[in-house]
This record gives sequence, structure tokens and C-alpha cells, in this order.
Amino acid sequence: MRKMIHRNLSLFLVIVFIITSFSGCSKSSKTDFNTTTTDTSGSNAKSNYTNSEPVVGAELPDNTAPLNDGTEAAADSSTGTSKAMEGLPELSDEAYGIENKKLLQEQESNEFNMEEYNAIVENNFVAVKNNPLSTFSIDVDTASYSNIRRMIKENRRVEPDAVRLEEMINYFNYDYTKPVFGEPFSINTELSDCPWNKDAKLLLVGLQAKDIDLRERPSSNIVFLLDVSGSMDEPDKLPLVQKAFLMLTENLNENDRISIVTYAGEDSIVLEGARGDETRKISSAIENLTAGGSTAGAAGIETAYELAEDYFIKGGNNRVILATDGDLNVGITSEGALTRLIEKKREKGVFLSVLGFGTENIKDNKMEALADNGNGNYSYIDSTLEAKKVLVDEMGGTLFTVAKDVKLQLEFNPSKIKGYRLIGYENRRLNTEDFDDDTKDAGEIGAGHRVTALYELIPVDSAQEVPETNLIYQSNETLSNSKDWLTINIRYKEPDQDKSERMTATVNDRTYKKQMSDNLTFASAVASFGMLLRDSKWKGTSSYNRILNQLDTLNIAGDEYKSEFVELVKAMKEIDD
Repeated sequence: MRKMIHRNLSLFLVIVFIITSFSGCSKSSKTDFNTTTTDTSGSNAKSNYTNSEPVVGAELPDNTAPLNDGTEAAADSSTGTSKAMEGLPELSDEAYGIENKKLLQEQESNEFNMEEYNAIVENNFVAVKNNPLSTFSIDVDTASYSNIRRMIKENRRVEPDAVRLEEMINYFNYDYTKPVFGEPFSINTELSDCPWNKDAKLLLVGLQAKDIDLRERPSSNIVFLLDVSGSMDEPDKLPLVQKAFLMLTENLNENDRISIVTYAGEDSIVLEGARGDETRKISSAIENLTAGGSTAGAAGIETAYELAEDYFIKGGNNRVILATDGDLNVGITSEGALTRLIEKKREKGVFLSVLGFGTENIKDNKMEALADNGNGNYSYIDSTLEAKKVLVDEMGGTLFTVAKDVKLQLEFNPSKIKGYRLIGYENRRLNTEDFDDDTKDAGEIGAGHRVTALYELIPVDSAQEVPETNLIYQSNETLSNSKDWLTINIRYKEPDQDKSERMTATVNDRTYKKQMSDNLTFASAVASFGMLLRDSKWKGTSSYNRILNQLDTLNIAGDEYKSEFVELVKAMKEIDD
């Protein structure tokens, strides 16, 4: 009986029966099966049950007695165990192979995965005749890529709505020209043939923000807002949060001010206005954190912003850095209400960065909304290496804003282009009139950041058709004689200003190159990969082999992140094959 119990998950029900019927047979074995429960305070906890890995769907052995109705009901009620898990035979050691483990992992992932993502409705092709202007806000978030990387490494199905193409593309470095003195960023454009659509051209628009010398950087007033609720009590959550913030503290100095606010069932001020060079004091406060309780995130946000205002440094970097899995369940919890709260707080001149942690319970939708509306950026931390990338290697871009409310508006020439499609940025699109409206919020760009946007363009002589509507009061008789394909207009504000400035660039026949640059080759490979992961209807002839062939033409050996991308593509190719 002990051997059968140890090997077979379904025989947990037998254990219940034996315990209730024969008090002398209460035996136990090591824990293996996880089920999510909710305590009275609303926090998620894990209960561990002993069993090994079954083959789902097999029948009970003949010598296994059925449970009576009362016992079965009690088992179902107390453990949430489905009747579908009954009827599993004792298996030999050889039966517990790779396939069974994969099956169990998939079953557990589907049953306990409570991650949340906003639905993405992909951009379609738009007729220039009806919509000559395309307007959107920039996005420097990179959370989507590191989150997808985590899913692939865990051999999990990639959630289509987790795939935000612009964040995948913007995760990587590109060799763009630096801005001229006095401008916050440069504008880079490239035009070539689209790798997955023979009837289209592919346009790249790249912004390169100015860099800053961290030795001469403005002083920082930073509030660490740390989620220490019960849902953060996992190795890839609070312990990783602690490692990440300890890395950040190594780059602070005596002119910086650090505060720490934690929240669980209630918010708490752990550290207030410490000097940046008080390393031991700050480190001790971080290392002594423990997780437990429910998640009153809104209260923590209120307190964090109050501290940021109390220690506000004029002309400095005033910022709240929120570290959480996004599972707020006490007080203000809805995405809309949290967004409105953050919108009010940003008016005080305090920026917000959001760092996401963890698996199975991550609320990506809430964290993205908080960062977007808090004049900040959103990153997902899945490893110590990623924490180093975000908080050490790219510290300038993460913490120091060089331009805010950055908006792009492309005007297409109908004599050259009959249709276009913006790749990604679905939740960043703006109305035409928003471009000149300085009260309309848009994205921020940090020191050294790069922003890349791709468009599929359908030339007027292309065989691809783009649906358009005939307009009564407009005519095709008068078209522009300009040789420009399109004009790129950009509006931005200085970090401490409310009035926007304008920059302009054009794309014409001379911009087109038959041979793609390394920048466009890599960016298009990432876009193609993302479309395959989403199973996009616009993926065209994209394939993992084609992507790998593109990447083989590049020398990326010195870039560990691009090299890792190649390995992810290979991993997905093996799964697909």
C-alpha cells in the first residue's frame, strides 16, 4: 500500500478513505502536488500534498475499492480534487518518463496559472486614402520580452496576449546615431523589403536618446515600494527583489535619498530619507524583509508618493520604484481605479518605474497600466542577470528621464503608399488630434534609451490590395508631387516643462536600401519571432528557419542578449518540429 500511495497521485483519495476508516493506517510520504488556496485575509498560499506523477486518464486497478459518497464528497470539498483524477493505476518506474513529466507540468500550469494580461487586437493594414496619419506614443518598456523568455525556458505555452511586439523589439540595443548637442534624441530611418511579405516594404523609425555621465548625474530621491504580501513568498519573487535592490544601492552616493515602503495587509515605512552612502543601513533594511499577508497596494502607493514629495529634490530624479507581482487584493484593486490614482500622483513631478516579479500569479495588465500612467517604465525581472541589466547596466535609462510625453505622427504620401500597418504599439495608439494636444499623456524616454518602431508599407504599385472607402467630398485627382514617401513628426517635452517641442524627418527614395542594415535585420527577426508566437494573421512567410537564417548573417557574438535570443528561436524551432 505504501508503494502505491507514493507513486500514484489519485490514491490521495484512498488515503483519505483509509484515514477515516482505519485510524491505524495514517501513513505519509513526501510532498509534491501544489494547489492554490486562499486564506481569510485574501492572500494566496500553497498547500502541498504527497503523490508522484501520474498518467492522467488511466483506470483504477481492480483491487482498488471505490470510495463511498460521503468520503468522496468530503475529499472533493477539502482539496478541490476533481473526480476526473480518479482511476489511475500503479505504474512502474519506467512509466515516469519525460512525457509524463511534461504532461503533469502542463496540467499544473493550466490549473494554477492565474496570470493576467490585457487582450491585444493586432493592427490591421490601413488605407492611406482614408487615414493618411498614424499617431502613437513611444514605449520603452521591455517586460514582455523577459516574460516570454521565462515562459519558453519553463517549457510553457507562450500566452499570446503576453507578446507585445514593440517591447520585444525595444529590449535590444541598436547602433543608432547619437543626438546632436541640445536635442534629447536622434531620429534614424531605414527602408527595405519586408522579409515575410514580398508585396510590402519594411520601415524602421529609431530614436536614440542622449546619454548622461552617471558621475555627473542629478541627485536622486527614490522610494522603494516593495510588495511583501503572501503572494511574494516565492524564490523568484521577494528574494529576487532583495537582490535587485541591493544591486541598485551600490551606485548611490551621499547626495541621494532613499526611502523604503512595504505593503502587505497594510503599508509600513521601513526607511525614510536615508543618504545614499548609508549602504549598511539601506542593505540591512532590504535584507530583513519577509513576506506574508494580503496585498493593500493602493495604500502603499499613497505612502510612497507622500515620502517622495517630502524629500523632493528640485531638478533631481524623483521616482517611486514599485516591485510586485501585481496581485493587489485589498483597497483599490481594479486596473482603472489604480490608473486614476497614479494619474493624480504624477502631477507632483514624481515618476514611477514598475518591476514585475514571479510566475503563475503575475498581473501584467495592472503593472503595465501603472507604469504607462505614472510617467515611467515597466520591466519584468526573471533572473539576477535581468536585475543587473535593468538596475545597473541601464540605470540611466531606467531612472533618468530626458524627454516626456513623446509622440510620433507619420504622414504618408498617397502618391507613393496606398497602405500601411504599424507593428505592435496596439495599446499606444493615439487619436490624430492628440498629437498637438500638450495635455495628452504619452511615453517617456530615459537617458541612453532606444525606441524602435516598424511599419509594413504597401507601395502604390504593389499587388497587395488594401481596402479603402470611397469618399464623396474628396478626390484622387490632386495628389502630392513630392518625392517623399512620408514625413515623421515628433513632439516631446523636457522633463520639467509643460510645453512640447517638435522634430521632423522625411523618408524618400534615397532611404530605400535593397540590403538590410544590421539594425533592421535584427529588429525584423524579433518582430517575425513575435508574430509566430502570437500566431499573427500577418506573419506571412515567417518561420523559425527563416529567422535563424537572417540571424546567421549578423555578428552578434559580443552581445549576450542577442545571442540568447538566437537560442530562444532554436528552442521554439525544436518545439515546433
